[in-house]
Amino acid sequence: GAMAVDAASAPRILIVRRDNIGDLACTTPLLEALRAQLPRAWLGALVTTYNAEVLARNPALDEIFVYEKLKHRSSGLIAHLRSRIGQMSRLRRRKLDCVLVPAPAPQSLKIARSLRPGQVIAAPVTFPARMHEVERTFALGRSLGVTGTPGPLRIFPDAKEVLELKQRIGAGPFTAVHISARRPAQRWPLDRYAALAARLSKQGPVLLLWAPGSNDNPRHPGDDEPAAEILRIATSQASAPVIPLATPNLKALIAALSLADRVVCPDGGAMHLAAALGKPVVALFGDSPVERWRPWGVAHRVVRPASGNLADLPLEPVLEAFRALG
Repeated sequence: GAMAVDAASAPRILIVRRDNIGDLACTTPLLEALRAQLPRAWLGALVTTYNAEVLARNPALDEIFVYEKLKHRSSGLIAHLRSRIGQMSRLRRRKLDCVLVPAPAPQSLKIARSLRPGQVIAAPVTFPARMHEVERTFALGRSLGVTGTPGPLRIFPDAKEVLELKQRIGAGPFTAVHISARRPAQRWPLDRYAALAARLSKQGPVLLLWAPGSNDNPRHPGDDEPAAEILRIATSQASAPVIPLATPNLKALIAALSLADRVVCPDGGAMHLAAALGKPVVALFGDSPVERWRPWGVAHRVVRPASGNLADLPLEPVLEAFRALG
């Protein structure tokens, strides 16, 4: 049922989003629309330690609550549970009117209900196949008076981080190539990344970005080895510097992407962050649905092999897509 909400009222609304970086970035058009529609509302977000930086400094939000998943926990279990319970009781005291749950996983719904809000609005479990994640999430705002089409994604880089990075590597402009991807089908062979970096360096310096760590780390496998190999091959053929930049956290990744003119990367969190920074993107898609996850609101080209596996994607279509970005 629709909530009786008008622009003069000040409802207390919380959005629960405990999934990946890209999903949370795709929620930012909804936040902006809610803020525009309900200027006096209290608007909060409950996110995880892992993805919270996506919403940092976002002017649409009044408060961000961070829920550390057990598998990511940094403190002891008791301290962890105590801080989690503390967050929940602080949220309960807010007497929330409404909790929005874009990804209605059982645990997220359980959390939403435990906050005892006036109502929980969860996204439908089924939705049209061609619907973008941004549109799917945006539709949750309808019962709160949000209409029209979603705007662009937005994130707000940490100014200090950006400044420190500029001092280290220069102000650019750079072309950024990000190589890390979670799923095997989304990993492009490193000899092709190396050839791409070398070719792109003809137009100026290239930033090579990756999630650091060794690939045999079970919790957070990293790409130190492939990055070193790409760098070795690319540097031997490059016209301008290929600058290696491991991004140990989200703050560092966002700062690095913010210095790029254009970004080439596989579908994933970094791709949505690039779009949220307004960067033109060449997106390499393996087996994920393009309609739902393509870069939103920016000039982009999607390159995808028929097999759905990036191992089968040659270099030439990627270079063509890059040229077509203009």
